[in-house]
Amino acid sequence: MLLNGGQRLRTLREALGYRMRDVETASNHIAQRFESEEFAIPPSRLSDIETKGIVPSIFRLYSFAAIYRREYRELLSFYGLELNGIPADIGCGRPQKSHVSETVSNVAQVRMPTQFDPGFSLQKTADLRRVIQQWGTVPMAYLELLSDDRYSYGYIGSEDFTMYPILPPGTFVQVDETKDKVAEGTWRSEFERPIYFVEMRDGYTCCWCSVRRDSIVLQPHPLSPVAVRVLKYPQEAEILGQVVGIAMRLGDWHYSDFQPTPKVRSALPRDVPGQPETGA
Repeated sequence: MLLNGGQRLRTLREALGYRMRDVETASNHIAQRFESEEFAIPPSRLSDIETKGIVPSIFRLYSFAAIYRREYRELLSFYGLELNGIPADIGCGRPQKSHVSETVSNVAQVRMPTQFDPGFSLQKTADLRRVIQQWGTVPMAYLELLSDDRYSYGYIGSEDFTMYPILPPGTFVQVDETKDKVAEGTWRSEFERPIYFVEMRDGYTCCWCSVRRDSIVLQPHPLSPVAVRVLKYPQEAEILGQVVGIAMRLGDWHYSDFQPTPKVRSALPRDVPGQPETGA
């Protein structure tokens, strides 16, 4: 028989030999430390939680986790909440502004490919579903062996068309924080020129950049409806790093939702590498 959340909490309590009064006493100490009665668990409330299906508050669940010496996320799972599932639901929200993503910072386990078809080659385009032979649940702690603190991750907001069409709204970007200086040069194509993740006073954006004395030019893609911006550097804009990887979905964003401001000719046409000068 499957136990409900309260019954599972009771099982933990009895396994540790706690009486209801013991739980009350311990929770009162926690409440005193936080100076909040929200953390206190009187016997009458504990009985309701264990036998009547009452769901404990987030504060009392914290007390249970401390007193029963269990992970908070484990107790949440007693009530059907799996924090590892949050990344699967992030697409339900469509933030309007670009931002640094913290989506997976609290994910403890992930399902990932653990065995590939021996014939799989990175040189050939392939359907990954067909080359993955086995999936498995891997603790995030194990993946720390592959971690690299150089990288952070950003998300292109639904209203940020700065690098459209090569980075449409809804794109996730991997940012190499060690590459936080603008590289100058002659680029053979738009895909070769470095794209930077920039923090401004009013938010974030991805764009091409060039530095001129104490100013930074934030250059959008030529097909973008966004105008060139010239800001004081580094007072008004900071380069967080260079975009080195992307992940995007195709066809599920709507260009018509964006109302661009009219483009104006840049006052510095010759100072923006890669921006053609238009004739009168």
